[in-house]
Amino acid sequence: MDEDARSVPMGLFYIGALLKENLLDARVVNLAVEPDPEACLAALIQRFKPTILGFTLLNATRFSAIAMAKMAKGIDPHITVIFGGPGATFLSEHLFSVCPDLDYIVTGEGEFTFLELAGHVADGKKSLPGKIKGLMFRDGKRLVHTGEREPITDLDTLPKPGRYFDLQHLSLSRGCPGRCTFCGSPQFWPGPRVRFHSPKWFVDHLELLVNRGINHFFVSDDTFTMDRTRVIEVCQTIVQRGLSITWVAISRVDFLDKEILLWMRRAGCTQISFGVESGSEAIRKTLGKPVARDRIVQAFRLTTSFGILPRAYFIYGSPGENEKTIKESLDLLMEIRPLSAIFYLLVLFPGTALYQDLLDSGRISDRVWQQKIEDLPWFEIDPDLDFQRVKGFGDTLRQGFYSNLGQFAETIELVDERELYPFHADFLSRLAMTFSHGEYAGNPLVRNPEKTARTLFRRALEFYPDHRGFLGLAMLFQKKRRFDRSIALLEQGLNHFPASKDLNICMAVSLMNLGRFKKALGFLEPFKKEPEMAPYIEACNRAL
Repeated sequence: MDEDARSVPMGLFYIGALLKENLLDARVVNLAVEPDPEACLAALIQRFKPTILGFTLLNATRFSAIAMAKMAKGIDPHITVIFGGPGATFLSEHLFSVCPDLDYIVTGEGEFTFLELAGHVADGKKSLPGKIKGLMFRDGKRLVHTGEREPITDLDTLPKPGRYFDLQHLSLSRGCPGRCTFCGSPQFWPGPRVRFHSPKWFVDHLELLVNRGINHFFVSDDTFTMDRTRVIEVCQTIVQRGLSITWVAISRVDFLDKEILLWMRRAGCTQISFGVESGSEAIRKTLGKPVARDRIVQAFRLTTSFGILPRAYFIYGSPGENEKTIKESLDLLMEIRPLSAIFYLLVLFPGTALYQDLLDSGRISDRVWQQKIEDLPWFEIDPDLDFQRVKGFGDTLRQGFYSNLGQFAETIELVDERELYPFHADFLSRLAMTFSHGEYAGNPLVRNPEKTARTLFRRALEFYPDHRGFLGLAMLFQKKRRFDRSIALLEQGLNHFPASKDLNICMAVSLMNLGRFKKALGFLEPFKKEPEMAPYIEACNRAL
């Protein structure tokens, strides 16, 4: 299961915070990380005896939610089961037809619908909540939809989830200016295309979470940089308040410029993900991304030049895909030189324009979701594509990316702005670690990752005395058993970071390998109360 699937959707934290603000008890539980989710939920129901049990659904989790609803009703037949989220919103009628234990579905934006429904249940009302907008429920044998709820016009009226919960996923906005045909966001968010929190609300929320001990965030807006002035104000406020954080964001290549990138980097942004989708202009249009090639290339070069890692999303197996369009995607990949890339097989979900077109034409129906499938790959309904051919497309793209990644990394061009030198060093050493100890180190498609790591660590230290740069390069010297080189480098590092436990341990290990145990002890003793120091200190004492 990928990291996104293991994360709690932000909406649950917003709902939980709103319930707590209104003096209703609420708990948010991440069953995705539990080894036995059903047993975990059963124990929680027996312990806390909730009156309401809510599940947020993605398409892939619908069968788990159905099974757990049945289990919950078996423990307490009176518990109220509610589904929400994109999976429930777009498959509401289907879910009621296959889940007899389901009481309500909250459709779309759920905070105030859930709050009003929770109040209705808490008051013990026997009547159906027909006046609460944004609900679906059974009335005998018929389904009732109470109508769309008006979107929340001022997002700042919502309580900050960080008052009550630890979370890392945040958003400045709701909605997206795009109309990608493979994405459900345009259909899920009602009303005006995009609504925003104020910069103050957003940074106040960040600061709440920093004070709870969280310092890395995933900013999950569909297009974070859409409102240029707002984004710059957010970043300036983060800098003014001295919040020492790192964060990653998602955006579009056509909402970007140098000033935004400068402030994002100064405010701690380390990565921006862009949906490139395809090198084929025709396929980009089919997917609802009619962005000019030169805009894509410019966005990636600019992002890299400010020391922010650009990540590319590519989709393959689309309508009209063939060997020629895959070659176009490879050519574009080589030109944009991403430092991270994810390649997705095109799959269809309810709520997307591509799926709706198939429904309208009668080529599929919602009954397909009675099968235990997570998604519907496009190639399964396209007579011009098949599994082996599409798999080959994906293999070609991944091979092209990983085999050239070292070259992309070693030839990075950074803007020559002195104020950014510490950030450039951080960027290069962070990237180097992915080649020396991270995801690229063990990838057989990546060529000579250690060489790339050495190059990046050295470049980092040319810009600024970076802690990670000293440590990473020293460890590479140790790996090659070049302990004298490691010691010389660590001496420089300890001049800048004398209290660094990691640099001191690294120095001690190099000295121990040269038989200089007494001197090694001198670097270990200041940290002798740390449990991990015991084996090193014992080894030195035995040798002496």
